[in-house]
Amino acid sequence: MNIGDNVLTAIGNTPLVRLHRVVPADCATILVKVEGHNPTGSMKDRMAQAMLAAAEADGRLRPGDTVVEYTGGSTGAALALVCAAKGYRLRIVSSQAFSEDKLIQMAALGAELTLVPSAEGRITKKLIADMIDTAAEFARHPDTYWTDQLTNIDSVAGYYSMGEEIWAQTGGCVDGFVQAVGTAASLRGTTTALKQHNPRLRVVAVEPAESAVLSGGRPGAHLIEGIGIGYPPPMWDPGLADEIAPVSTADAEAMARRLAREEGLFTGTSSGANVIAAIGLGQRLGPDATLVTVLVDSGLKYLSTNVFRSGHA
Repeated sequence: MNIGDNVLTAIGNTPLVRLHRVVPADCATILVKVEGHNPTGSMKDRMAQAMLAAAEADGRLRPGDTVVEYTGGSTGAALALVCAAKGYRLRIVSSQAFSEDKLIQMAALGAELTLVPSAEGRITKKLIADMIDTAAEFARHPDTYWTDQLTNIDSVAGYYSMGEEIWAQTGGCVDGFVQAVGTAASLRGTTTALKQHNPRLRVVAVEPAESAVLSGGRPGAHLIEGIGIGYPPPMWDPGLADEIAPVSTADAEAMARRLAREEGLFTGTSSGANVIAAIGLGQRLGPDATLVTVLVDSGLKYLSTNVFRSGHA
C-alpha cells in the first residue's frame, strides 16, 4: 500500500509529456512538466511547502502563528493548502487584477483575503509595490510570519526536486530548460539541480514583452499572471540564463488555447509563454536536441478570464 500521511505527500512527481501538434517541423523535442498535477494545480505547492518547513525548522514559524503573504493567487492557494494541512491561520494580500478563480480557490482553502485595487485592472509595478506594503503592515502584528516570497531564499529549495525529476524522467537527456520569471525561485532551483548533471545546459528565462525589464526594457502593464513584476526580482541572477525571451500577453494566451485544443493540455498564460520560448530555442538547436519547459499551473485557474472565454478562434 502507498498511502500518504496527508495532502502534502501529493506534492511533486508530476508528469513529463512530449508536445506534438504545436511544435513545428525541424524543431527540437519539447517536453513539458505538467505542474497542474500538484494538489492546488500549480508548481507553487513546492515552494510553499519548502518555505514553511524551513521556517518551522528554525523557529520563525511556531504553532498558533499567522502566516502572511502577497500573491497573484497561485502562491496564495499553495500556502493556504499547506497552512490548512498544518493548522496555521493565513492572511493573503491580492488584487482583482488577478484571476477570480484564484481568489476563490484561496478563500476556499481558508485564506483571509485583502484585495488591493489596480487602477488599470492589469499587473503593474505599482500594484506589486502596493501589495507588498500592505503585507508588510500585517507582518508587524505579533505572532506573525511573513513568507515574503520575492526575497525568501527558502523557496529555491522547493524546486530542486523539479530539476531532479526532469533529469530522471528524461534519462539524463536534456539539452535546454525554459522557464518564466516571477520570483526567479523556480528558474534558480530547477536550473541548479539540472546543471549539476549537465553543466552545458542551455537556459532561457521568459518575461512579458510588455514589461521586458530583464531584457533592459521599461516596465509596463500586462496580463501574464505570476510573472513580470516590473523590476528584476531580488532572487534574479543574470548569470542564471543564457538568454531572455520576451513574449507578449496576446501570444501567450493564444498558445495556452492551442495547448488545450491541440494537445489536450489545459494550462495558464505563463505556460503558453514558456512553450513559445521553448519552440524558439528548439528551432535554433534543431531536431537532435531535447528541451524541457514548465506548464506552471492548471487552466482551471483562468476560467473567469478572457483566455478561455468563447469568441477566440
